[in-house]
Amino acid sequence: MNKLIVSSSPHIRTKESTPRIMLDVLFALLPAAVAGCVIFGWGALFVLLATTVSAVLAELVYNLILKKEQTVGDFSAAVTGLILGLNMKADAPIWQCIIGAVFAVVVVKCLFGGLGCNFANPAATGRVFLLVCFTGTLSGGSFPTVVEHTATSTPLVALQSGEELPSVIDMLLGLRGGAIGESCILAIAVGFLYLVIRRVIKLETPLIYVATVFLLFLIAKGDLNYALYQILAGGLVFAAVFMITDYVTTPITRTGKMIFAFGCGLITFLIRFYGSYPEGVSFSILIMNILSPYIEKWTAKKPLGGKR
Repeated sequence: MNKLIVSSSPHIRTKESTPRIMLDVLFALLPAAVAGCVIFGWGALFVLLATTVSAVLAELVYNLILKKEQTVGDFSAAVTGLILGLNMKADAPIWQCIIGAVFAVVVVKCLFGGLGCNFANPAATGRVFLLVCFTGTLSGGSFPTVVEHTATSTPLVALQSGEELPSVIDMLLGLRGGAIGESCILAIAVGFLYLVIRRVIKLETPLIYVATVFLLFLIAKGDLNYALYQILAGGLVFAAVFMITDYVTTPITRTGKMIFAFGCGLITFLIRFYGSYPEGVSFSILIMNILSPYIEKWTAKKPLGGKR
């Protein structure tokens, strides 16, 4: 008879590693980054470089000063910096980009113990921090340099004010105002398919978030076109793919992830429909991040023979 070997968990292992997963996320972000640079010009490239490089250097310097094990090799800081940059305007001041990236990495992640210990999504929290501190320069969005435009408002603002909206095709291609990474829906969809095929994210989490916002606006307004533009406008689709699927700040249970996605959708709807702020995506993620440990506890599976 074979010898019975008893060991501590985990008993099921995988070849996947943190650097590999983060590299997959970086690859998935590239279509949106390239599209943003093509649509908005050189300013977008400078913003993305500023946030990404600053995030990596911030983690590197933090670990050096505190004599901690160097963790920049897991690529999580690069992912945070790139996601933050894609959530910003193409003409955002570079010094504000650097401040946001340093805040996201050092304050939100490193000071709480590093990757796996942060209570909130660093990129979402960094964006909220910048929005509160520099509302005038970070609200709204930039406009494409590749086409002539007459619009003075982003689609979300235009929805609230009743202004003329871009066509659905322009919304999908990114030929409208907005943040660097949120504009081209087709580029985001390419990244989404890549992450699903690589099994980095679950299919249902982004779909529940998008469907929740769509259905709530459809019920509230009774207008299919209005509900569709609420989905395509702003950073909702980008957040659905790259932010509410974060491993660290969302519940680990599958049911918990669904509840988390629904909660984000509900809060996004409430902020956009009843609030004076047209967006609401980053705030909804931050609020649900705080509730995530409780959702995880409520949806934890009971061990065989155990009691809750």
